[in-house]
Order: sequence, then C-alpha cells, then structure tokens
Amino acid sequence: MKRLIIYSIGMILLLAGCNNHEKEARARYLKAVDMYEQDDLFAARNEIDSLRIYYPGEVKVLKDAIELKRLVELKEADRNITYCDSLLPIRQEEAGVLNKNFVLEKDTLYQDMGNYVWKQQTIERNVERNYIRCKVSEDGVMALESVYFGSRPLNHTGIKVSAKDGLFAETASIPYDGGLNYRFQDLGNTTEVVTYKGENAVDAVKFIYANAGERIKVEYTGGKAYTMYMADADKKALVATYDLAAVLSDMDALVRERDKAVKRKAYLEGKLNKE
Repeated sequence: MKRLIIYSIGMILLLAGCNNHEKEARARYLKAVDMYEQDDLFAARNEIDSLRIYYPGEVKVLKDAIELKRLVELKEADRNITYCDSLLPIRQEEAGVLNKNFVLEKDTLYQDMGNYVWKQQTIERNVERNYIRCKVSEDGVMALESVYFGSRPLNHTGIKVSAKDGLFAETASIPYDGGLNYRFQDLGNTTEVVTYKGENAVDAVKFIYANAGERIKVEYTGGKAYTMYMADADKKALVATYDLAAVLSDMDALVRERDKAVKRKAYLEGKLNKE
C-alpha cells in the first residue's frame, strides 16, 4: 500500500513537472513569435534554437517552433533579396564609371569569363617591353603578369616588389607550365609572361597599391637576376584595376547572395505550403 502511495505521488510530481516544462517551453515559443513579429530575427532564431536544447521532450512546442523557424528564415531571405536589390544598381553604376578606361578581352569560343585590361596596358601597345601588367576578371578576381622581353632568357617564376624604405612583398612562385608561366623565342629574343592570379598576387598587389606614389623596384625571381623600376603609368593602371576589382567582386558577391536567397525562399515556401 505504501509503495502504491509513493508511486502515485511520484507520478503526480512527474506529470506536474512535465506540465511546467510545457508551459515554460510554450512561453519561450511565444516570446520567439513576438520577436519574429518585431523583426528581431536574430533573437527569434536564438530563442527557437534554445527550445531544442532545453525542452527536447516537448514535441508539440518543437513542431510549432520548426514552422516558426521557417517563417524566420523566409523573412531573412526576403531581407537579403531586398538588400542585394538595393545595392546592386549602385555597384553597377560605379563599375560603369570605372571601366570606361578599360577594354574587355574575351574570346567567347573559349572563355566564359573575360578580363578587363587598362587601355594603355593592352598587349598591342606594349610590344617588346618589360613591365608589370594587371587585369581583373568580370567577377572581380585580379591578376598580375610579369612580362619580360630580352635577348637572353630569365626563366623567372615570380617577382619581388620593394620600396626605398626596405619594405617589400612577393608573389607566389609559378613554375613553368606553358600556361600561367609561358615563354617563347622569336628572332633570337625571348618573351616570358608569368601570371599570378588571386591569392598568388594579393600581397604584391596591395603593396604596389599602397606605395603607388613611391618608386617601386621590381625584381624578377626564380631564374637569372633582373631588376627594373615600375613605370608610373603601370602603377596608375594597377590602382585603377584594384579599384575596379573591388567593385566587381562586391557585385559578384551580391549576385551570388541574391541567388542563394531566392532559392532558399522557394524551398521554404514549398515546405510551408505543404504543411
């Protein structure tokens, strides 16, 4: 008899505890609803996630919380789409102004992505010249090219740029592959072009950009020693290309973010309509 009484009391206490848990969970859920309605989406998401941690047994509340979280994510997707739509025209206008001094080099038969090149740095204007050329792809990835022309090959694989104060930066070393590092001979002269894309060029690009008003020494590395000083016109080209790259990269990120948000919105709407 005593056992039965003790067991009954225990069950009552357990049920009461469960009831309290459900009330607490429901209260936090309603708090999340209020946050959602006030457009405090970050806080609403955190509150929903806490329900799964602290009240894993409250199935009914958690089911409602799942639907609420989808509504939160739907609002977030709409917010991201609106944000991207507001900024894209601004960036497009900026790009239109900046790329007036560039030409787009693109072979539509072989290239999905073309490159913007400063007009004064096109190949036909710089025949038989040693210089640092720069370009930026349509999606904002910048690249440097070290161009060498001479009677004797260097077989270089990189460059080091430095200022008179001793500070310097280097590109990555690009081994000869006939592509990013290629060379050829014509009428007894050698032409070498090494391309450093993205992360392989970033340190040198930023250094030149920051020191464009200074005299910058360029050392071709990895082969026979060769040194020159970067022409003012080439530094000007790099500064303009860097600025255009920043805008194009931002545009590409906005387009990708918008596409992601649109797809997420369609998925969430499908789930909510189904339920």
